[in-house]
Amino acid sequence: MHYYEVAPNQIIRPGSDVFTYASTRLLKAGQIVLIEVGKKQLIGVIMRPTNKPEYKTKEVLSIIVDQPLPAPLLGLAEWLASYYVTPLALVLQTLLPRGLTKTRRPLTNNQKVTERTRTNILFNAEQKQVIQSVIDSPPATFLLQGVTGSGKTETYKEIARRTIDQGKSVIVLVPEIALTSQLVSEFSDDFENIMLVHSTISESRRHAIWKEALESTEPRLVIGARSALFTPLPNIGAILVDEAHEPSYKQEQAPRYSALRAATVLGRLHGAKVVFGSATPNVTDHYLADQSGRPILRLNKPARDNAAASVLTLVDMKNRSNFNGHRFLSKQLINQLEITLSEGKQALIFHNRRGSASTTLCENCGWTAMCPRCFIPLTLHTDQHTLRCHICDFKQAVPTSCPDCHHVDIIHKGFGTKMIEAELKKLFPKANISRFDADNGAADTVDARYDELYKGEIDIAIGTQVVAKGLDLPHLRTVGVVQADSGLALPDFSASERTFQLLAQVIGRVGRNEHATQVIIQTYQPTHPSIAFGVNQDYESFYDYTLKNRKKALFPPFTHLLKLTCSYKSEAAAIRSAQELARTLKSKLDKDVTILGPTPAFYERQRDNYRWQLTIKSPKREHLIQALGFVPPAHWQSELDPTSLL
Repeated sequence: MHYYEVAPNQIIRPGSDVFTYASTRLLKAGQIVLIEVGKKQLIGVIMRPTNKPEYKTKEVLSIIVDQPLPAPLLGLAEWLASYYVTPLALVLQTLLPRGLTKTRRPLTNNQKVTERTRTNILFNAEQKQVIQSVIDSPPATFLLQGVTGSGKTETYKEIARRTIDQGKSVIVLVPEIALTSQLVSEFSDDFENIMLVHSTISESRRHAIWKEALESTEPRLVIGARSALFTPLPNIGAILVDEAHEPSYKQEQAPRYSALRAATVLGRLHGAKVVFGSATPNVTDHYLADQSGRPILRLNKPARDNAAASVLTLVDMKNRSNFNGHRFLSKQLINQLEITLSEGKQALIFHNRRGSASTTLCENCGWTAMCPRCFIPLTLHTDQHTLRCHICDFKQAVPTSCPDCHHVDIIHKGFGTKMIEAELKKLFPKANISRFDADNGAADTVDARYDELYKGEIDIAIGTQVVAKGLDLPHLRTVGVVQADSGLALPDFSASERTFQLLAQVIGRVGRNEHATQVIIQTYQPTHPSIAFGVNQDYESFYDYTLKNRKKALFPPFTHLLKLTCSYKSEAAAIRSAQELARTLKSKLDKDVTILGPTPAFYERQRDNYRWQLTIKSPKREHLIQALGFVPPAHWQSELDPTSLL
């Protein structure tokens, strides 16, 4: 009889990740098996052999997957559980596909690929230097800082090609599912049988791809969002992370891991090269690379020698003479859209707020439409004639009169992408105008309609941050930013960085080829550093400015953060619990730990619950892990290394 430590994919007992089982067969670490826990049958993963215990053990019921998970993936699972102080069962739920015990049909490749205009790529000196530096170096994590249009994708492709030629597999990560179609189209001419992995593919297809990767004896190329990192390839040579600055690389549900940190660990376990590519790297990542001496590779000029710089126009929204034709679309933007459409070319309008109007109120008494569960203003959606909460999705009809004073003077203030869409359709009734945001159905996403965008069949594309990321549209001639400073009012240490990144990135959608292009930026704060540096895509100046502010306020990269949030039905209970925990932490933790709060969370109410928050800062991450030991198991959520405190 043989004995093994087996990790179930469900939490059995808090604090216990593995249990000892017996088997008459010799098993391998990483094999997926069926085990009995109480009266339930669960999926488990063989972690390691162990000695016969003194107590009686159950036997492994059967082997579900004979081929073991690669040892580096198993090592990553244990690292994630340890580093993020998360039950291993939750990590395995993230790593393993659903329906492992089901029989599946053979995998067929039905990926639609957009035909792109192809040119023979001649790498410039900078690109050659980057490629050679990655290929010739020992396994390491590289930061690739390349201006928009500098040819980062072609660089990724060449690194991937050379890695696969060496007999090793490659994973390419994108921050959004919306970008997978573009990247697959980019890679499809050079690579066959690409494996596409993201959360919206069906359970059966995901399982089939996972199984094919696990059993593959040939080097493979995987493209996908965050979860593609867990594809069980046996021999990975490179992990390429595109748009590495994006906050979507941090998972919001447990295990709350950073895909960048996980990619670094997986790369180390495989002996692979890891590349974080971005025109606007996270300040923290750039600082840590600087301090640790990790390689920072640079692409400082456009890939095309004939690329024409965009003409930028900054419109001060405080000067109402700029808006004598429309209340939130400047005459400069409207005139440029007229020119672009008359030439049969494409325009992109960016505004990082969806819906039609952000506030609905009574002009007579001041009543405001609020979510009864979350206590935040309801957003108007005129296409559905409803008011919606963007936290809990509560909906109600638009009132015809004030529920308090019964006057009919109901007005809607603010504007979102739906209102921009409606207004542009009035101004340009013959144009093909489409909106891309979180309200889109599956058939109307950027990913689903990428072919139309790429071919220029959509005249004006309107969107939130999904349109600011990495899109390369050959017919695009005009970019309009409706309110560049809309994110600066958020009470968060990362608000100015996010504003700078989005502005620099959306401007970078043009100025990539020989065609003349225009960028119109509307803002109430034209001199704010995030706006001024973003308009000029001046990363280095913004980096220096932000580091000084972060150091003064003790925020990352100069400290580690832990966000603790409690949720109760009554506000008094939430306040009491937060105050009790704050007192406990102050008495138990080291003096170099700073405890901010308790304060109401940014979203103070969610789904009928009151939420209060503590923010813990420490120069030593182990002190934050120590703090987690004092957090009550009920009513509290914790997040180590949050990218935002909202």
